Amino acid sequence: MSSAKTEFLAGVRATMPILPGVFPFGLIFGTLAIQAGMQRMIAQSMSALVFAGSSQFIAAQLIATTVPAGIIVITGAIVNLRHMLYSASVAPYLLRYGWRWKIILAYLLTDEAYAIVIGRLRQSLDDAYRLQARWYFLGAGLAMWCTWQISTALGLFIGGTIPTSWQLDFALPLTFIALVFPTLKDRSSVAAALVAGTVALPAVALPLKLGLLVAAACGIAAGVLTERSRPTVKR
Repeated sequence: MSSAKTEFLAGVRATMPILPGVFPFGLIFGTLAIQAGMQRMIAQSMSALVFAGSSQFIAAQLIATTVPAGIIVITGAIVNLRHMLYSASVAPYLLRYGWRWKIILAYLLTDEAYAIVIGRLRQSLDDAYRLQARWYFLGAGLAMWCTWQISTALGLFIGGTIPTSWQLDFALPLTFIALVFPTLKDRSSVAAALVAGTVALPAVALPLKLGLLVAAACGIAAGVLTERSRPTVKR
């Protein structure tokens, strides 16, 4: 059976190939946070406590347009709803863990960490091996967390030297396009994306950035209806 140290280092090594892609993402967030008028300490604390790139990007953009705090929180929660699916997926493998471990690993559970860790957890065929997998999870999660903190700090440091005329907020829609396209694998996901995108265009004029919430709700509804309309295969 692998030792805790071996599993931890294996998790770190498994995360290394994707860190070069995470680093510029954090760098851009730090830069956008400065351009949005956020204090450096607040922005760095957001990366440390929230630790969710997509919602942090949206929060920075909403803060820049002086949207009320309640709307920012609700929007961030909606964006991060996918983490409930991740949690439901890994939960059966964490039943033997104590509550302290569950809190730590839940905090470190990101899109990238899930993609790396779920395969390792599924290899856990017995309880002893499964308990060691938590160190793999911890190594992968901490590697992601450290990279995010360092890249955010660097973005905050150089962000003030970048002219606002560069309009770096274009990175936000490009980032989401890159995240969405690989997930469009069936009719339901395509319908959800098309409807949400179509509704978002006219809804952008709604006050308090409510167009995002409306578009998201319409997209979810379209995906659910499309899934239910699929013909049942008779056996």
